[in-house]
Amino acid sequence: MIKSYDRQAAVAYARKWAFSRNPAYYNFENLGGDCTNFASQCVYAGSGIMNYTPVFGWYYINANNRTASWTGVEYFYNFMTGNTDGAGPFAEETDASKLEIGDVIQLGRANGDFYHSPVVVGFSGGQPLIAAHSYDAYGRPINSYKFEKIRYIHILGVRVE
Repeated sequence: MIKSYDRQAAVAYARKWAFSRNPAYYNFENLGGDCTNFASQCVYAGSGIMNYTPVFGWYYINANNRTASWTGVEYFYNFMTGNTDGAGPFAEETDASKLEIGDVIQLGRANGDFYHSPVVVGFSGGQPLIAAHSYDAYGRPINSYKFEKIRYIHILGVRVE
């Protein structure tokens, strides 16, 4: 069964926690950054379903019992775009014109190394406005960042098993 992704719930979560930390989740700020952890929390707020498949799923129980896709930029991308039949959210890489609130943008270097995962919380003049951790932000225009590559992850829905 597939259910809709609740984009408003994802944005409401981002608004609430953009400048603080939800104590239910470990703050990975000093372990490589908290951006993808925060993006996962937002997506989870909009999906309500984790994928508890060991190694390749997408879940967080505690700091020591989670998948790499919950906190790692590349692993997050691989899970979201590669989740073709498992539980939880699934997505596609798209172009900027198909972005909606609750989607995720990833910023990278010219060599293809992606390092940041902000969440789309609005638009201004066609420009995505994002929320993020590591460099805490809410409503920040994506074009205020310096980056060499960008990719857009559009959440298509949520599979319930």
